[in-house]
Amino acid sequence: MTTTLAFDVYGTLLDTHGVITVLEKHIGKKAPEFSRIWREKQLEYSFRRGLMQNYENFAVCTVNALDYTSTFLKLPLSPAAKAELIGAYKVLPPFDDVIAGLTSARQAGFRMFAFSNGSAEAVESLLVSAGIRDYFLGVVSVDEVKSFKPNPGVYCHFLRRAGATGADAWLISGNPFDVIGAISAGMRAAWVKRAADAVFDPWGIEPTLTVGNLSSLAEQIKQFPAA
Repeated sequence: MTTTLAFDVYGTLLDTHGVITVLEKHIGKKAPEFSRIWREKQLEYSFRRGLMQNYENFAVCTVNALDYTSTFLKLPLSPAAKAELIGAYKVLPPFDDVIAGLTSARQAGFRMFAFSNGSAEAVESLLVSAGIRDYFLGVVSVDEVKSFKPNPGVYCHFLRRAGATGADAWLISGNPFDVIGAISAGMRAAWVKRAADAVFDPWGIEPTLTVGNLSSLAEQIKQFPAA
């Protein structure tokens, strides 16, 4: 069976810290810290909503996390500034290695999908803006099952939508929680460790494969025997 690759979008294909340039206009040198806390709270809110079964889509988590960060850092933002920042989240830049990585994976004959906590509409727009939509057979969103990664049901939903089995499907993600979630649900998973000091969660569940960037991904996956 042809290998299927599920590419996480936020933090794997697209750089969530791409908002820093816009943040700098409004809060200056605090922009990197603001961006980090905003991203951490965005994910925390998705985890909590998934556990509570009190679903709101990822865009709501993003807005709530922005409001939290503004209050926490005592850096008030005008409605216009907030709107500009949310708008920046809709046009995030791809990492430098993405085009080369996706091109190699396509040439290797892999079936590729974008698989995201974001809504299908938001992800479609992001991929088009980044110039990478044509690499994917489709977009699979957790919004279709009203939960978030790493709920195991979300990964099962991906497999159903992609027409794949866990043994023949890989999750590709820069987020350790996502990698652990996919492996726990029976998939293989590659962790994209772009930063040398990045730490993988010490849960006793290791990535099937760790890569420093997407450029070498396809060649390394080809070294693993098909299920």
